[in-house]
Amino acid sequence: MESTDVSWRVLAKRQWPLALSLAFLAGLELFTAGFTNPWWQAPGVAVICAVAVLAPRRPFDATLALAAAIVFTAVYLRIIGVAMQPHFWVSGASISVTGAAMATIAIVVREASRGRAIVGTAVVVAAMVAAEFIGFPVVAAEDYREYTPDLGSYLFGAVLMFVISVGTGLYFRARDNERASQLAASVAAAQNSERLALARELHDVVAHYVTAIVVHAQAGQLNRAAAEQVLPTIEASGYEALTAMRRLVGTLRDGESPGPAASSSLVDDVRALATESELPVRLSFDLRDSVPQELARSVLRLVQESLTNTQKHAAAVSSVDVSLSSGNGVLHLTVLDDGVASGVPVGGSGGYGLVGMRERVELLGGSFSAGRREPAGWSVRAELPIS
Repeated sequence: MESTDVSWRVLAKRQWPLALSLAFLAGLELFTAGFTNPWWQAPGVAVICAVAVLAPRRPFDATLALAAAIVFTAVYLRIIGVAMQPHFWVSGASISVTGAAMATIAIVVREASRGRAIVGTAVVVAAMVAAEFIGFPVVAAEDYREYTPDLGSYLFGAVLMFVISVGTGLYFRARDNERASQLAASVAAAQNSERLALARELHDVVAHYVTAIVVHAQAGQLNRAAAEQVLPTIEASGYEALTAMRRLVGTLRDGESPGPAASSSLVDDVRALATESELPVRLSFDLRDSVPQELARSVLRLVQESLTNTQKHAAAVSSVDVSLSSGNGVLHLTVLDDGVASGVPVGGSGGYGLVGMRERVELLGGSFSAGRREPAGWSVRAELPIS
């Protein structure tokens, strides 16, 4: 579960509340009246808070970096004879530093493996304890006469903050695991639905060819003279059935109904889907090869799903370009729109249609890609072998 690939955009969206909170606490510590020389601690506090904010990118490494920064800051302040202000107990940690440590512990417990989470948490706690001991001699004796540290209260507070940190990490870890399980189940359901549709199409297509083989075989048995004439037809039907079976391999399971039916003209069927969608669709056709009916059904399913996704997920769509071409035994399908992502799709769809589309294309031996366009819009591209 080590998260080392969190993008900066996702990191900013996820961590901005923590960044603002730590910045507010650090600024409040620096500008609160009644403390002397608070600016000496500013560089160390800034590094500690920055590590906590960036921790989701490399959680375990962040605990090591945070611990090193805490100890280094404590040593640095000890050398120049300045106490961390305002400090919780003696002079080792401030409110912002403690908050950064708590956040980092929660992140490593949430993201890292169990062993690394335990080690990372222990390292951060050890660094906080070391900072207290390192900073202890800095506070003048007269300060202790005015403020006598209560070890019992301090330990109670420290244990409470530790429990809150670990508990928060465990809570989010459990929630992440639950979401991952739901996502895996949704992806599996989408894949199985596509496999069911392919299985139904396999039955229809192969049944057609097998029926032709049976009819010609019966005719050859009835008329021995015509047997040699029908044998090539039987052979061709057999090869076509095998080819169709290779294209339409799947597993029978309960699922959704099959996709749109294909007629003798793929171009007319795509035009019909475009008209039914009520979107501003622009069609482009350059089909130089004959497309088998079983492959045409899959193409129609891809076009239908692409147009449906545009209706659900995009707003302000001014054009949808559907291009269908073939050459060198490969059929190319491209669906491009210029819409703006509308957030929550109509009907609360989870967006697993793309999973099913990819599953269908890969089962047919093709390649599939989908993603955002610049500056706006969405693209779907598929390449399918015709033979």
